Amino acid sequence: MRIGMALSYAGGFKETVDELADYERAGLDIVFVAEAYSFDAVSQMGYIAARTERLQIASGILPIYSRTPALLAMTAAGMDYVSGGRFTLGIGASGPQVIEGFHGVPYTAPLGRTREVVEICRQVWRRERLEYEGRHYTLPLPEGEGTGLGKSLKLINHPVRERIPIVIAAIGPKNVELCAELAEGWEPIFYMPEKAAEVWGASLAVGGARRDPSLGALDVIAQAPLAIGDDVSGLVDLGRPVAALYIGGMGAKGRNFYNDLARRYGYEKEAEEIQDLYLAGKKEEAAALVPRELLEAVSLIGPEGHVRDRLQAMRDSGVTTVNVTPLGRTHAERVRLVEKVGELAS
Repeated sequence: MRIGMALSYAGGFKETVDELADYERAGLDIVFVAEAYSFDAVSQMGYIAARTERLQIASGILPIYSRTPALLAMTAAGMDYVSGGRFTLGIGASGPQVIEGFHGVPYTAPLGRTREVVEICRQVWRRERLEYEGRHYTLPLPEGEGTGLGKSLKLINHPVRERIPIVIAAIGPKNVELCAELAEGWEPIFYMPEKAAEVWGASLAVGGARRDPSLGALDVIAQAPLAIGDDVSGLVDLGRPVAALYIGGMGAKGRNFYNDLARRYGYEKEAEEIQDLYLAGKKEEAAALVPRELLEAVSLIGPEGHVRDRLQAMRDSGVTTVNVTPLGRTHAERVRLVEKVGELAS
């Protein structure tokens, strides 16, 4: 399995990038840069490209609503160029809170838009004249819309690669099906290897049956906090506030994808209570109700043998990249964790 790591989007970014060379030497394969409503991810990824040599760089993720499809394609081609062919375009729909609240764009048709974005990006990278007629994007704009002066254009520069890998963040059944059909990689959240086949297996099979063989096997990217030792089990609880935020607060009642996932994992009662408490402003009480079983299942925390077993469970379920958050107290400890998990995963 490849070893990845996500960078925090909340402060200290330049200092973190200064340390990336150490992770690179420790065997880190790929770094993921998120974009929520903090600094944009693209300027940060360009900075990483200039400060690293081997490390793969991925957006994790760029929302499809905040940029046009052509701009997403141009951005990916530019990032691939400045990084020497080390870029992966991670995209996703995000959610209505961010898209409508921060960007002021209607959160409509995420599935259809995702498909069209992928198709347009690949057309741009092949340097074809951009002509596309979809339900959500039509290029150039047809007569009667705009000035009528739009021209069919192709990318001026020659991309380093005409097929830049695309990773889609998806957890809903139809989103996962679409990802298995169209993308090079799939990035779920709160990945439980023991429940993956039950929750996502049918969607992966349906999408995979329509998959173009030239895409290769789907890269399955699972996220997990990481700590290795005989006295680290208490660190599992550090995941409670984040899990409560997603299960309870990322969306309205009946419109929370992460709450739906917790229910599909079998935690219907807990998901309901966590959401009620979180939306009522009782965040600590909500965090206390996150099942420890869930936290342990989505973590790589424990003695070396336990972590090795969890990595094997991930591998057996189809995971090909594990995206870790090392929980060491110092930079040196975190680097050692990345080095160690690479050894255990090899």
